Amino acid sequence: MRGQAELYQFFEKLGISFEYHEHPPLATIEDAKIHWKDYDSGRCKNIFFRNHKGDRHYLVILEHLRQLDIHDLEKRLRQGKLTFASDQRMKKYLGVEPGSVSPFGLINDRDNHVHLFIDEKLKEFERLAFHPNVNTASLIISSADFLKFLDNTGNTYEFIKLYD
Repeated sequence: MRGQAELYQFFEKLGISFEYHEHPPLATIEDAKIHWKDYDSGRCKNIFFRNHKGDRHYLVILEHLRQLDIHDLEKRLRQGKLTFASDQRMKKYLGVEPGSVSPFGLINDRDNHVHLFIDEKLKEFERLAFHPNVNTASLIISSADFLKFLDNTGNTYEFIKLYD
């Protein structure tokens, strides 16, 4: 699995700059709010799902205060019931431990198996914050660089409207 050093090398290769902020382990959004309060960026939460057959995986990225209607997402995907992916699947497809789910884990998805759904609300932010595949730090990158990152992973993604 590729770790933080490889992630930073990937960023360097693409000309992506970032701010690095270290903090205690953050397992929940409630914990994160305390440490993220001064970040000049959109703050994101990431949820990793699998379909009922276990042959498709989805990373949903949304603004940290939003709630996801899983049943609505299930209807849109037409993949049947979605469940949270197991710790083993997180490790296999994203190379991360629970509490550290991040789109930056896509550097470990060499077969481009994971599809991303990104909350349209995140388009409102010029900069976005994510864990760098560990929950003891956060990286802030520009939204344009985030899309550059995604375009260079090879994974498919789409923006979705989560609310009317």
